[in-house]
Amino acid sequence: MPHPVPPAPEFGEAAPIEASPETLAFLARRRSAAALALWEPAPGDAELQTLLRLATRVPDHGKLSPWRFVVLRGDGKRRFIAGLEAIAAGQPDGERLTAKLGKIKAPPLTLAVVSRATPGEIPEWEQRLSAAAVCMTLIIAAQAMGYGANWITDWYAYDDDAGRLLGLAEGERVAGFVHLGTSPDPPLERARPDVAALVSEWKG
Repeated sequence: MPHPVPPAPEFGEAAPIEASPETLAFLARRRSAAALALWEPAPGDAELQTLLRLATRVPDHGKLSPWRFVVLRGDGKRRFIAGLEAIAAGQPDGERLTAKLGKIKAPPLTLAVVSRATPGEIPEWEQRLSAAAVCMTLIIAAQAMGYGANWITDWYAYDDDAGRLLGLAEGERVAGFVHLGTSPDPPLERARPDVAALVSEWKG
C-alpha cells in the first residue's frame, strides 16, 4: 500500500516547525508489537527506502552519519539465522541461545542498525546515541505506515562471532535489530512509568 510522504527538502530549504496534533495523538498510543507476532506483509522496496530516509533524519552532531543498515529478509535472512544457530550450538548454553532466535526468525523483515563511531571531536557517546535515535525513528515511521515494529538486541547483538557473521567492522556495534511486519492483533498496553517520580527541577 503506497504511503504519501513528502519528498526530502532541498539543502537550505526552510523546514517550518508546525503544530501536529495527529503526531501527538499517535505518540500517545504508540506501542511496539511483539516480534513473534510479526508476519507478512512487510514493507516493500519503495516503503523500505522511505523508512530508511525518514530514519536518518535524526540529531547527528558533526554530520558524521555514524550508523548504517543491514537488511535481513528472504534467503539472506535464513542464511544469517542458520549461521546464528551454528554459533549457538557451539556454546555451553546453546539450547537457550537457540530458543532466543525465535524473535528474529518470525518477522519477515529485519533491519540491523549498526553504530559506527568516528574518532575525533565528536564524543563517541553522542554518536552511539544518534544510532539509537535512528532505531526509534525507524519504528515510529514503520508504525505510522501501519506496520508492526519491535526494536531488540539479544545475545547476537553482542557476540563477536555473530558480529563477524553480520559483517561488522572494527569499532562497529549493533544498536538494534528492528523487526518489521504485520501484527494480526493489536498489541496490548503495558505498564508505564510514573513520570512524576522520574522528574526533578534543578534549582541551584
